[in-house]
Amino acid sequence: MRFFSDNAAPVHPKVMAALAAADTLDTAYDGDARSQALDARFSALFETEVAALWVPTGTAANCLALAALCPPHGGIVCHRDAHIQNDEGGAPEFYTHGAKLFLADGPGAKLTPDAILSVIDAIPNDVHRVQPHAISITNATEYGRVYTPDDVAAIGDLARARGLGLHMDGARFANAMATLGCAPADVTWRAGVDALSFGFVKNGAMSAEVLVFFRPDLATVTRYRRKRAGLLFSKGRYLAAQVLAMLEDDLWIANGRAANGHASALAAAAGDRLVYPVEANEVFLRVTPTEAAALRARGFDFYDWAPGEIRLVTAWDSDAGQVAQLAEAIAAL
Repeated sequence: MRFFSDNAAPVHPKVMAALAAADTLDTAYDGDARSQALDARFSALFETEVAALWVPTGTAANCLALAALCPPHGGIVCHRDAHIQNDEGGAPEFYTHGAKLFLADGPGAKLTPDAILSVIDAIPNDVHRVQPHAISITNATEYGRVYTPDDVAAIGDLARARGLGLHMDGARFANAMATLGCAPADVTWRAGVDALSFGFVKNGAMSAEVLVFFRPDLATVTRYRRKRAGLLFSKGRYLAAQVLAMLEDDLWIANGRAANGHASALAAAAGDRLVYPVEANEVFLRVTPTEAAALRARGFDFYDWAPGEIRLVTAWDSDAGQVAQLAEAIAAL
């Protein structure tokens, strides 16, 4: 019974059907009808003109976005537990050709304007020091916390006041939106976000994420960077087909809502074992090594996150019966 990662979840049947439907002769790279439809489809979703580029991984989406917002000699403020800092193997520095990551703190891996200011205000404005050029936040965060529109807007106001770009890592954007229930625009461009890494793989797709630029001019050079990085698939229609299937009838939101619901069921059984409030599809629990071993002995798979803590992740297809069994096992510890 796997609660290790939503990356391990299967592909949604509607995505598989869309892949089969795309399996016909068409134009190569991103010249096909499906790829060409992405700008309009995402512009409708976000209620403003955007440029939308498919990429195969979240790492690619994050790093291409950061390269568009920050020059090689600049710096990017992020949380010290951010995915771009801890889980992307130096890819942000590689794609930006050497930009520096400035690490800030905040509970639940959430940044605040004060936390950002504590970092950037300590940097003298002289040629000997790397200067900040961008901020990157994650929604939902690495600890399953969700930024509200007001949270993002406060950071967006700071970014504009200081002339900084604002990137949102949305690997679990669907889970955040399922919790917020607002318009996608309210927590992105209306709040000051310039670029969004819109995650689909964790939420039912096979191999497609989308880089959404709310400043469409940023997409021009990014198309060249995508090619140079070896990320311009010759059969891009298969990536576009996955994304369009996820957007159809708001499947992406339905899947996010399902995953969140399973996580809430686990949270209800956890009581004071919860390390963070459960706002998306990740549950962090305080358990002893003996208790963790007892859960594994009953067939549950999960990640040892930190000393005395485990991480449980639910997915769009999590089995309700298995979730109930795990909830019962947690309550019985």
